[in-house]
Amino acid sequence: MSNPAAEAGMSSERIARAGAFIQGYIDARKHFGAEIIVARNGKIALHEAFGYRDQERRHALKKGAVYTIFSVSKSFTSVLALAAIEKGLFSLTTKVSEIIPEFRGGRRENITAYHLLTHQSGLPMAFTPVQGMYIDRLDEVIAAICKSAHCESDPGVEASYSPTTNHCLLGEMVRRVDPKKRRFRDIARQDLFEPLKLHDTSFGLRPDMRERHIKPVWLFDKSPLKHLGHSDFGTDGAFEEEDAEMPWVGVSCTASDLYRFAEMMRRGGELDGARILSPVTTEQMRWNRTGEKINLMHGRQAVQRGWDAMPAYSGLGVFLRGTTLCHHQFGTFTSAQTFGQHGQGSALYWVDPVHQVTFVFLSHGVMNEGESVERFQRLSDLVITSVV
Repeated sequence: MSNPAAEAGMSSERIARAGAFIQGYIDARKHFGAEIIVARNGKIALHEAFGYRDQERRHALKKGAVYTIFSVSKSFTSVLALAAIEKGLFSLTTKVSEIIPEFRGGRRENITAYHLLTHQSGLPMAFTPVQGMYIDRLDEVIAAICKSAHCESDPGVEASYSPTTNHCLLGEMVRRVDPKKRRFRDIARQDLFEPLKLHDTSFGLRPDMRERHIKPVWLFDKSPLKHLGHSDFGTDGAFEEEDAEMPWVGVSCTASDLYRFAEMMRRGGELDGARILSPVTTEQMRWNRTGEKINLMHGRQAVQRGWDAMPAYSGLGVFLRGTTLCHHQFGTFTSAQTFGQHGQGSALYWVDPVHQVTFVFLSHGVMNEGESVERFQRLSDLVITSVV
C-alpha cells in the first residue's frame, strides 16, 4: 500500500494530526467544512476534504469545490504586477501617478509600485473607498479611490495593510501599461491562469463554476462590511458576479488550482514548463521589506486580544513568517522566509522554501479573524512538524 506522506518525506502519523485537528473544528461547529493540500518537494502528502458544503450539514464537502478566496487574490495580482515589471512596462520605483494621472495630488503622488506591493503606501486601511458602493467594476472603484483616497502618513513610513486600495491600484497599473489594451481580468486569464493550467480559477465567478461555488457564510457580525455587486445578489453579491474585476479580493478558485499557483512560486516562478516569473524575482519577493514595523491593522487586532503586536513582515507582494515569536498564521515553526497570503477568516496558503513544503487550506464558514489566526497557527505547526 502506498504511503503518500512518507513518499513526500513527511510522517503519515504526524500529518494525520492535521486532519484530526480540522475535523475537531468542524465537530465543534467553528466552521462547516474545509479542504487541505500539503506537499513537500512537489509530492502531495495530504489532500482531503472535510465536513459539509451547506450550513445544514446535509451534504458532504468534496474536493474540487470552488471557493471565494478573499485577499489571497492579492497574490495573483502581485505576480501579474511583477511580471509586468519583468517586461519593462514599469518599475518598482514607478510612481502610481505616472500611470494613473488622476491619482495626482498631495502626498500620494510619491506612492510607488514598491509601496503598494509592500503595504507601505500610507493610504487608508479601508475595505471600500466609499461606504456602500458597488465594488465589482474596476473602473468605478479606481475612480472612487482617485477622488477620495489620500495618505494618512508619508509613503514608506508605516506598514499599514491595505485591504483594497493598494492592489486595486496595482491591477489598474497592469491594465494601463498592457500593450494589447486588455482588461485586467483578461490579462490574468491569458497570462497567468491559462499558462499554469488553472482551469477552475477566475476573477469573477464563471457560469461553469457556479454550481460548485461555496458562498461565503460569516460566523460573526461583519457589519458594516459589504461586498456589493451591480446585480444586487446580496451583501456579498460581488462574489457571484460573472464579470467582476476585483484585483484585491475577486478570485474564485479550487484548492487544487491554488496549490498549482503556490507550487509555481516554490519552484522559482515556473511550473510544468510555464515560466511566469524569473527565479530572481521570486527570491526578491521573499526579502523582508518592512523590518520590525508593526502591521497596523493586524497588529491592532492582536493587541485587542491581549497578544503581542505582529510585525508586518512584508515581502514583495507576499507576507513572510519572519523571526519574532508571535501569533502568526504561518505557525511558529516554519522558517523565517516562509511566504504566502491569508484571506478573510477562511483561506490560507504558504510555502516554506527551507523545508520545501507547500500548504493550502480553504474553508467554508468565515471565522472571526483572531480565532482564525489561532486555528491557522496551530494547523501550520502541525503540518511543518510532520517533516521527517
